[in-house]
Amino acid sequence: MNREIVIDVQQKGISIALLEEKRLVEYQKEPREATFSVGNIYIAKVKKVMPGLNAAFVDVGSERVGFLHYLDLGMQFASYEKYLKQVGSDRKKLFPFQKASRQPDLPKDGSVQNVLARDQEMLVQIVKEPINTKGPRLTGEISFAGRYLVLVPFGDKVSVSGKIKSGEERARLKQLINSIRPKNCGVIVRTVAEGKRVAELDGELNALYQRWMQVLERVQQNTERPLLVYEEAGRAVALIRDIFNPTFENIYVNDKSVMEEVKSYISLIAPDKAGIVSLYTGKVPIFDNFNVTRQIKSSFGKTINYKHGAYLVIEHTEAMHVVDVNSGNRTNAENGQEQNALEVNLGAADELARQLRLRDMGGIIVVDFIDMTLAEDRQILYDRMCKNMQNDRAKHNILPLSKFGLMQITRQRVRPAMDVTVEEVCPTCFGKGKIKPSMLFTEQLEQKISQLVNHIGIKRFTLYVHPYVAAYINQGVWSLKRKWQMKYGFGWNIIASQKMAYLQYEFYDAKKQFIDMKEEIETM
Repeated sequence: MNREIVIDVQQKGISIALLEEKRLVEYQKEPREATFSVGNIYIAKVKKVMPGLNAAFVDVGSERVGFLHYLDLGMQFASYEKYLKQVGSDRKKLFPFQKASRQPDLPKDGSVQNVLARDQEMLVQIVKEPINTKGPRLTGEISFAGRYLVLVPFGDKVSVSGKIKSGEERARLKQLINSIRPKNCGVIVRTVAEGKRVAELDGELNALYQRWMQVLERVQQNTERPLLVYEEAGRAVALIRDIFNPTFENIYVNDKSVMEEVKSYISLIAPDKAGIVSLYTGKVPIFDNFNVTRQIKSSFGKTINYKHGAYLVIEHTEAMHVVDVNSGNRTNAENGQEQNALEVNLGAADELARQLRLRDMGGIIVVDFIDMTLAEDRQILYDRMCKNMQNDRAKHNILPLSKFGLMQITRQRVRPAMDVTVEEVCPTCFGKGKIKPSMLFTEQLEQKISQLVNHIGIKRFTLYVHPYVAAYINQGVWSLKRKWQMKYGFGWNIIASQKMAYLQYEFYDAKKQFIDMKEEIETM
């Protein structure tokens, strides 16, 4: 399978697209100013203890406090608590972690008010992003995820992924990790560690242990509370860490610093594959070049079309997601109603599995398939859905169709579902419903170019417009573009961008920084 990653780095955010056979299957978009990230570790303060919920609200330095249930404190909470006191007692020298004493496990049926108190300091890690009005979900059981291993401070055992079926390989990995794991640390061996040599695993384990040491040093040296003491890797590296395998053929990035960050990580985990990371330098926007923009606009929204006129209707609520399968104008009398229903449902199962990954939909998903009378057809549909979901990295559970034709799916929800708005607000009327005559649009563009060159003094820039507009400006031997270049200089260029709405335009300087030239009230 041809698998590629395309990373679009912009001034306001970063977007990452995973393509399988040139088809978009995963998409993540995150603003640069995002304040939360799964995996971040904080030295935090307990804000409020809630005995009725057997939980506490914990301040991690944001306007929305985090939620920490008693069962998420971790079995070794007492060990963390004692060691943190030892670390905080001496600001000059770090108390050695190897000498930390393990305390008795936290009882599973205990009460939070017996363990936590207001203003108590503790280490917490984010396991779930804030969703709607809810703050982040926290855990007191710290872990550091790598490509092959997960390091768990104060853990006492080595666990091997259940997806590694060979008993001989499981025993080899367990024995190997036991011989190299640091004292007072547990290790989880991930599936991709199968067949790996000791040098690779030992190198990653040491790197993960150094991250833990850096956390302890920040806790010791800083008195500020709450405080971010460990920040998870950037979204590009985090995604690659979780999904990368030798079948990847290309990783394209349009920003040099992010490209070097990604290449450095690939060189660390798979030196022979470092060459697949490349810097995209084309003039056409990177997502347009790899047909990602078109797929985004056709794959998000309320209604999703798929094979032969059938379509899905997807509704999002805070509690669940509801999906309705419709046959549309599909008619095929030769096969009969039952066979048609099966074909439409199987196509829906294929598209739905892709949509779950693409939008990162989590929680409860209820799917209303077209009714089928034959039990064997319902089983075929269930098996198809299970097979399609095998490539999904999120934990999930699928129930067979109910007697009402409904399929219930639960999928791990870590961050809010991706819901990209594909409808475009008119850039020329700002939603008011009236625009200037479109025949005057090119005159407006020329005015902006003149303003940039003659008044602001920016002579090197790029103008992005809708492909239709670009075609009009570039047509002919003596085109509008050539006339403007003769008048205002040759240091600028016009690029067709699929993400632009009709009569929308954007200017960027030579350093790819956005130049705001848009005014709600335009004067000619």
